[in-house]
Amino acid sequence: MEASGVIEVESRLRERGLRITQQRLAVMEYLLTTPGHPTAEEVGLAVNARVPRASRASVYNVLHSLKRAGLIEELILEDAVVRYDANLEGHIHFVCRLCRRVEDIPRDVIPASPAVSLDRGRLVESVTVTLKGLCARCAPHRGEATSARARSRP
Repeated sequence: MEASGVIEVESRLRERGLRITQQRLAVMEYLLTTPGHPTAEEVGLAVNARVPRASRASVYNVLHSLKRAGLIEELILEDAVVRYDANLEGHIHFVCRLCRRVEDIPRDVIPASPAVSLDRGRLVESVTVTLKGLCARCAPHRGEATSARARSRP
C-alpha cells in the first residue's frame, strides 16, 4: 500500500479512537486492498506474512475491534463462515453457488425499494440484499454443475 494509503488507514483508526498498531494497520491494509471477502483465517495468513508476531488471537481481536469501531463489516452467509468487508460504500453482495466467491455489486443494479414502514414501533436500521448465482468464471460450466448436482441427489 502506498504511503498515502497508510496515512488514510491511520487517520481512520484515530478517528474511531483506536490505537495504531502494526497488527491493526496490516489487517486494515489487507482488507482495503483485497477484492474478495476473506475469512479470519485468510486475513491471519496474509497478516502473518507481513507481521510474523501477529498471533491468531491478535488477528481475531483486531477484526473484532475494527468491527466495533464501524471500520469493517462482518458477513455471515449461508455457509455460516464469517467474512470481512472493508468496503463500507453502499453495495450488495453476489455469492457464486459453485465456487462460493463473494463479490461486491453496485447497489443500483436493483431498483430502489419504497421506504419500509413497520408497525409496533419497529425501526429498520439496515437492509441486506444478497444475490446468488454463478460468477463469471463458473457460468461457462453451468451445465456441468447442474449435472453434478442432479447426480448427487438420492
